[in-house]
Amino acid sequence: MTELKKLSKQERADYIREKLQQLYPNPPIPLDHKDAYTLLIAVLLSAQCTDARVNTVTPALFALADNPHDMAKVPVEKIQEIIRPCGLSPQKSKAISVLSKMLVNEHGGRVPDDWDALERLPGVGHKTASVVMSQAFGHPAFPVDTHIHRLAQRWGLTSGKNVVQTEKDLKRLFPKESWNALHLQIIYYGREHCSARGCDGTVCEICTTTYPNRKKPKIVLKP
Repeated sequence: MTELKKLSKQERADYIREKLQQLYPNPPIPLDHKDAYTLLIAVLLSAQCTDARVNTVTPALFALADNPHDMAKVPVEKIQEIIRPCGLSPQKSKAISVLSKMLVNEHGGRVPDDWDALERLPGVGHKTASVVMSQAFGHPAFPVDTHIHRLAQRWGLTSGKNVVQTEKDLKRLFPKESWNALHLQIIYYGREHCSARGCDGTVCEICTTTYPNRKKPKIVLKP
């Protein structure tokens, strides 16, 4: 596929989407959860923490409280004690406590199926809201994490100035119906084939196929 060096950005995107669909036809959500609330908490905990680490912590947390009503009654100190391995435990424990109380008082104990309402919850930024809206409620969204931000730059799909721009660029390149699966597919590919240390833009199959003449590492901007 040497002719890929002549492909446009859109043609590269089309190739990448096809390749990822072949590799990960049904990508699972990497964070263990059972409903919108437990997914919300798991995504909140994943900030600056690996999904694998979160999955070792949430069983104990959800055994204590797996719904807003019960979590709202748990002392912040107890939450912090359990989630400490995830890092940023003072901020995250307070956010979990307060957002649980807000869900009870303002949303009847349910996670709102609404962008604005989600982003008003403490500890819930646009990326977290995007994951919940896409994976819990099925709305088209393209959450951009560090894997996606890095790979989108390596593949020449974005300038990588910031995650907001990366999200806009990817949404323009890929059909809306592919977003929810595609963001997971990119994450898995980034972990397994195009990691920060394992590939510098000249190693993995997608990098070498889309840029066969690239000789030097691709410098990427951090989010």
